[in-house]
Amino acid sequence: VSLDDKYLNEDGPVFISGVQALVRAPLDQKRLDRRAGRNTAGFISGYRGSPLGGYDQQLRRAQRLLDSHDVRFWEGLNEDLGATAVWGSQQVNVFPGAKFEGVFGLWYGKAPGVDRTGDAFKHANFAGTAPWGGVLAVAGDDHLCKSSSLPSQSEFAFIDAEMPVLNPSSVQEVLDYSLYGWAMSRFSGAWTALIALADTMDSAAVIEVGLDRFDIVTPTDFAMPEGGVSLRGGDTPLEKEARLRLVKLPAAQAFVRANNLDRVVLSSARPRLGVVATGQAARDVFEALDALGLSPNAAAAAGLAVYKVAMPWPLEPEGLRAFARECETLLVV
Repeated sequence: VSLDDKYLNEDGPVFISGVQALVRAPLDQKRLDRRAGRNTAGFISGYRGSPLGGYDQQLRRAQRLLDSHDVRFWEGLNEDLGATAVWGSQQVNVFPGAKFEGVFGLWYGKAPGVDRTGDAFKHANFAGTAPWGGVLAVAGDDHLCKSSSLPSQSEFAFIDAEMPVLNPSSVQEVLDYSLYGWAMSRFSGAWTALIALADTMDSAAVIEVGLDRFDIVTPTDFAMPEGGVSLRGGDTPLEKEARLRLVKLPAAQAFVRANNLDRVVLSSARPRLGVVATGQAARDVFEALDALGLSPNAAAAAGLAVYKVAMPWPLEPEGLRAFARECETLLVV
């Protein structure tokens, strides 16, 4: 299958890998912005490592398409320099003479690179993103330590940097959460993290890529403060801290709520046991049911319901409370 089929087809199903979904994501973001009449560009930088070891190679293979979509790829000398460069992309409109209305950024790196990039993440996330920019930070995690010196899980590092975290469970969600992630980053002013596991990056699937699927909703139950949430010149550290804690993180929760990203994926007429899971764990729940010889319909009839969390931190509370009220027992996987 040609690269053009994987990356240019804008309607119908496409057979694509998780890594290729991350190549397609900035192309689709540019297309969405063009549809909205926005003149934006993209910037990608980071440092490779399994399960994102081939990401830079796939990007270079798609160089012609990146160029035609105004997406610039610069291999970082290391992870923190890459993150600092992506941070710089959000400052385009702070100074006169910008060629684009905004630059959406993507950082990528393996979990050890997340650890070493903490300082850049904290400063960049406190500073914020551009209104028509936004940043996605993709972390390649290795839970089973297949190709690492230590088992890794990057959610804790992102929580320390106070960055909202999206956790996809399929190749389809790698693409979809990337686009929702940029939209959430623009709305909230915070960097958005995306967890990448070998289960999704190294696998391939037939997914839907039509942009008409997306009807990204702007929350109506969240009041933006005067001056907004975006990066600005002359900001002070304490103002940044207050804005992040009191406005930007609640804004991310409001975005998840408005776009129904956390949702019930298995409902029961009389739920006795409610299971809450995120990312790969959500897939594991259904694989466990299959191993027990239970179809989803049979499990639902027995009183099992499953609530899938897209953003484990900061957890959106209202949807989870509504789900929990209907259940006798709640099990978090």
